[in-house]
Amino acid sequence: MRSFWTLIHRWAGLTVALFLIVAGLTGAVTSWDHEIDEWLNSALYDNDSRGPFRDPMALAAVVEAADPRAKVSYISLNFEEGHNAGYFVEPRIDPATQQPFVLGYNQVFVNPVTGAVVGRRDSTAVSLSRESLMPFLRTVHYSLHIPAMWGTDRIGYWIMGSVALVWLLDSFVALYLTTPRRLRPSVNPDHRTPKGWLSRWLPAWTVRWRAGGYKLNFDLHRAGGLWVWVFIIVIAFTSFSLNLYREVFYPVLSLVSKTTPGPYETRPMAPLGSTITPTLGFAEVVERAKAEAQRRGFDLPLGGIYYEARYGFYNVSFFEPGAEHGQGGMGLANLYIDAHDGRVLSQNVPWKGTAADVFVQLQFPLHSGRILGMTGRILMSLMGLMVAMLSVTGIVIWERKRRSRRLQAHREKAAGAQSGDKPIAARKSPLNAR
Repeated sequence: MRSFWTLIHRWAGLTVALFLIVAGLTGAVTSWDHEIDEWLNSALYDNDSRGPFRDPMALAAVVEAADPRAKVSYISLNFEEGHNAGYFVEPRIDPATQQPFVLGYNQVFVNPVTGAVVGRRDSTAVSLSRESLMPFLRTVHYSLHIPAMWGTDRIGYWIMGSVALVWLLDSFVALYLTTPRRLRPSVNPDHRTPKGWLSRWLPAWTVRWRAGGYKLNFDLHRAGGLWVWVFIIVIAFTSFSLNLYREVFYPVLSLVSKTTPGPYETRPMAPLGSTITPTLGFAEVVERAKAEAQRRGFDLPLGGIYYEARYGFYNVSFFEPGAEHGQGGMGLANLYIDAHDGRVLSQNVPWKGTAADVFVQLQFPLHSGRILGMTGRILMSLMGLMVAMLSVTGIVIWERKRRSRRLQAHREKAAGAQSGDKPIAARKSPLNAR
């Protein structure tokens, strides 16, 4: 049985190793994506202007007036002093071709005091330039930046979600393989006690730092995996739940626990390349959201509004200025408002709802480490490096054993060839049979 699970671990690990190296290294960096992005692109993010902020809707109008081919899809509703406001845009339809205009950008930065457009960039670009580096690495982390094909833009999500599921299951196999083998009856009975069993498992948790070479590599793989095993389970599970949320995670969770479905779970998504035209505009929805938030007792200010064009509803977020990236805790509060009749479809308030609802809310804060604030983000960065290390050492172990098996097979073949040179009578002699 142990040899069977060893085989499963070997091939499951090799199947996902390269994906995990990419995910681990990019994850170690993107734990600080906003800070690094702001440092690399300070001209886009920072300004020296001081004074009263302009109306968010007026700034959105400035963005659209600057390029009539573009329409705003996300509007910042509160601003941070010394920082530019970020707006997302989508292309309008070209009347001549009935196809979307090619903008070459999807994000616009506006000075909220002067109203000046200070820069644009394409956050979906495959590029290592200063402007695109962090958005590119972030997209690679969760979807490998695989483009839309076959009528869907979810292929990269499906691949990484499947990788995470294999990794999750294989982590339990790996844990089992580190445990001591079952003792034979003739072995010292004291070793069959819990204390004796644990003492035999203890070497698996240690690293022979002075051993060097293959032994050190093996210890780093085995002991390293044991020491961070709980964190690996959390990361693997949340990677699976986030990437295969609509396809697997939420449907299964709904079968075993009471959930409160929202528009992302219940509304059909428009086909790729098509959108649902809203009846209500941003300004009207913001007013409705403001009144509804006051009625519901929200204690956070309006932060931003995004139109989900393929679902036909507005996502209105509530957060303090500068906190839209959720550096700590459970993240943002949201109201989901129908784009046609203005009714509230659902809400998302941290720590509110059924147990299953809170479990869903926990997935990203756990995966990113933001549930623990700065400490959690540091931990997730280190875990990204650990995941890459475990994958590399696993590949080294496989290659070393493969080389050993090939060498052994070559020796056996050579030995067989030498015995084949002997006379047939000699090979059949009773003396040789002994």
